[in-house]
Amino acid sequence: MFHKVKAVSALTEQRLCVQFAEGVTKIYDVKPLFEKWKPFRVLKDTPELFSAVEVDTGGYGIVWNDELDLSCDELFENGEAVKTPFDGLMAFIDATQLWGLNESTLRKAIAYGKLVNGVDACKYGKQCVISTEAMKREYGQPEHR
Repeated sequence: MFHKVKAVSALTEQRLCVQFAEGVTKIYDVKPLFEKWKPFRVLKDTPELFSAVEVDTGGYGIVWNDELDLSCDELFENGEAVKTPFDGLMAFIDATQLWGLNESTLRKAIAYGKLVNGVDACKYGKQCVISTEAMKREYGQPEHR
């Protein structure tokens, strides 16, 4: 199953905080890779490189440089889920991509009361967010495009 990465940040002790489009945050420990895969050992000895981690184009994983990357599925499957105040929330654009809908579909669902503004979805500045629970309730499981 595909889990699109939205954000990543380096933590202490060669760990990563990875946020996924479906509103899940996980902590991924990179240390086991040092023994398993020789190219990853450079991250142990080069804190500047480890801190330079970023999301790969399209959210398919994360990258440090042209030689070092990890897939979104590896991060999701082997990361440890952590609770945050933002669990279960996602941007409209992420919801539309995961469920294969148009953003106007979600806006109309709010206007017609199918999704309740302030309960299922909310606007923060120019960004609209919606709960994963509301999306599953109204549209079933995501397509994971």
